Amino acid sequence: MTIASDASTNLTARDWFFCGIGGSGMLPLALILRGMGARVAGSDRSRDQGRTPEKFAWLESLGIDLLAQDGSGMVSARQVLVASAAVEDTVPEVVRAKELGCERMSRAQLLSALFNAAPQSIAVGGTSGKSTVTGMIGWIMTAAERDPTIMNGAVMKNFVAPDAPFASARVGTGGVFVSEVDESDGSIALYNPTIAVLNNVSLDHKSLEELRELFGAFLARAAISVVNADDPESLALLDRGRQTLTFGFAASADISVEAGSIIEQPTSIAASILDRATGETWPIALRIPGRHNLANALAALAAAKAAGVPLGEAVGHLATFSGLARRFDIVGTSPSGITVIDDFGHNPEKVAATLATLKAHPGRVIAFFQPHGYGPLRQMGHELAEVLATRLSSGDVSILCDPVYFGGTVDRSVGSERIVALIREHGGQAEYIPLRDDCAARITALARPGDRVVIMGARDDTLSSFAHEILTRLT
Repeated sequence: MTIASDASTNLTARDWFFCGIGGSGMLPLALILRGMGARVAGSDRSRDQGRTPEKFAWLESLGIDLLAQDGSGMVSARQVLVASAAVEDTVPEVVRAKELGCERMSRAQLLSALFNAAPQSIAVGGTSGKSTVTGMIGWIMTAAERDPTIMNGAVMKNFVAPDAPFASARVGTGGVFVSEVDESDGSIALYNPTIAVLNNVSLDHKSLEELRELFGAFLARAAISVVNADDPESLALLDRGRQTLTFGFAASADISVEAGSIIEQPTSIAASILDRATGETWPIALRIPGRHNLANALAALAAAKAAGVPLGEAVGHLATFSGLARRFDIVGTSPSGITVIDDFGHNPEKVAATLATLKAHPGRVIAFFQPHGYGPLRQMGHELAEVLATRLSSGDVSILCDPVYFGGTVDRSVGSERIVALIREHGGQAEYIPLRDDCAARITALARPGDRVVIMGARDDTLSSFAHEILTRLT
């Protein structure tokens, strides 16, 4: 990767230890550093608990040393401990790092150091769609022979290979760094992008007032702002005095779709892309379904144009984009015609987009939802319940288990039973079943030919295994 030589040397000369190395934010960073030649080691509670052993075996095959999360991996003051802000001071690696006097960096501090050193940097922000847009931009730039480095929070199917089964990152030498950036912890303030992409601004981890401030400053630091013209909150942050490019279905958007050109299918969507500045159009058929993914495509195309890729060329490359793991990922269909879908939907906007894609076509929906934590459930529970109640039909049903919990001191007094009660208050049909294994039995009993079963949730890699288990039971 072409970054400032002093920054590169400083990073690769250090010994890195990742606490929670298997996480969606940590793993790609570890891959990038390892790809640059740095010495990388790590630990993960999931590995100690026996979850997703194939992922950790692959990391070890790359020369990354993995140890138990008991502090034994911290052996020298030379090491830099990479741990998220949520990692508690009582975690053994943190305790041992303090004893040794090791430097500690957050995921965002490390990523921003890499990102800000790149000659051309493209940051993708927003409440929803970041990973998909990042993957799309990364694929366009790769196919356009710009050889980018890509940091993503999800596995990008175009880059999956026998020697890269968990391809959530790519290391390139072209001087282009494409990354999603996170607003949930405020760390988006660390990034100084050449091109800032803003998908949307809606309630998730922070209040709207906080989000407006964070995203507004994010756009202000960029040389070029690429903003969603369909989202009033995003559009309101656009500084018309700066270099800007808008995308969306709105008639005013710079990169849009030709009126009446959208054709939706259960597993794909097609349209004609319009460059409003020139009046030129190009047909595209995406291999992934849903209007939200067409909107994601418009964001990626606008970013690619801002980065100097001709729009017609970018459209051609995007037609071969295969999607991301756990983003409306069709696991399979049973012999009786029941389709199982694995999806990352975990906040109101993402869940709404997934349900809209499902409801655009006939068939009952059984929506399983595992909340990604007790804190997020308190923050957005009312909005989530309203989405599950109002975006599904009377014959559909939502099933919720307890939130994912891997230990710690988080307040667990408010759980999924509250959300189920709220769904029912809004007129929806929902069931609360505490244990996920019992949910599998209930889903299997409920499902009938023609149903679509969607497995939704985040921060838990075993949800994909759960989706496959459901399909196996149905088969």
